Amino acid sequence: MSVKATDSPARQAKETGLFIPELVYFEPAALDYPKGQRILSWVKERGLPYQMTTSHNRITNLPGETELEQYKVAKRTLVVGIRKTLKFDTSKPSAEYALPLATGCMGHCHYCYLQTTLGAKPYIRVYVNTDDIWEATRKYIEERAPEITRFEAACTSDPIGLEHLTGSLAEAIWFMADQPLGRLRFVTKYHHVDSLLPLRHNGHTRIRFSVNADYVIRSFEPATSRFHERIEAAGKIGRAGYPLGFIIAPIIWYDGWQDGYAELLARLANALPEEATRDLTFELIQHRYTKTAKAVIEKRYPKSKLEMDEAKRKKKWGRWGQHKYVYPDEQAEALREYITERIFEHFPAARLEYFT
Repeated sequence: MSVKATDSPARQAKETGLFIPELVYFEPAALDYPKGQRILSWVKERGLPYQMTTSHNRITNLPGETELEQYKVAKRTLVVGIRKTLKFDTSKPSAEYALPLATGCMGHCHYCYLQTTLGAKPYIRVYVNTDDIWEATRKYIEERAPEITRFEAACTSDPIGLEHLTGSLAEAIWFMADQPLGRLRFVTKYHHVDSLLPLRHNGHTRIRFSVNADYVIRSFEPATSRFHERIEAAGKIGRAGYPLGFIIAPIIWYDGWQDGYAELLARLANALPEEATRDLTFELIQHRYTKTAKAVIEKRYPKSKLEMDEAKRKKKWGRWGQHKYVYPDEQAEALREYITERIFEHFPAARLEYFT
């Protein structure tokens, strides 16, 4: 679809269904890389406002009279820079390491852990020195040889939502296709997968979709792809021969949750080709929150209907030094048992990686 340079970013986003930033910053070093120059051309073609910044840490003058207004602007702001730290974080239990392609997400999921981990800087950053990232990836693979090393590309962002800007996922898939001991994984809430379908992947990239009951997506996941769009995209990925997986998260207890999750699994079963169900993974994560997260969520999404009543929850010590609140054992077990039964009813060969 063609986009006129005179169209507003909001209109461009609505017409294309893709993330179109309303403000773009470039770190000067980013323009020394071909990817940085390509993104600059993309920005200019669409008439988007942009400016230079010496560092993303110096972005302090975003428009907005209140903190909430500035937060909304930040979620529509793109920063194009280089990844200076090439020491990868660990990413258990999903993978051995996090692959740093981007930071920040354009989605507005009320419950998201990025609400707190990104703090006051929720803008979206993409990194253009991907050759440096691939070289670091190669070294990590060599260090663990002959073991297989897995890399998670969606720890701090949703790379599918940015692929039309960066092409970095395609590069990662091509790179990993030639690594006998390397594997790539990422998860997405977006359906924009068409550019990945023809790529040579050698089965070394597992694409997972974050899915949920339609009620949860409609109520708590603004600015993401809809229920049916994700299911259709999963069918495309399955037909393209990629290893496929689903993260059902956060699993939420609400009136009618049994019907909602039953519908989800039935719709997935109808959408997937048989060959995709032979190597299918599921990861199940119940809704949880910390008091810090609750305070941030209530400030940023004051009208949210997300239930966060500590009196209805079980306190659990979190791995990052904070208590988190999960469902009581009886509710958690009911969720786990019911959804697991529906999974194996439709996908008897599937692998349930964990419930947490």
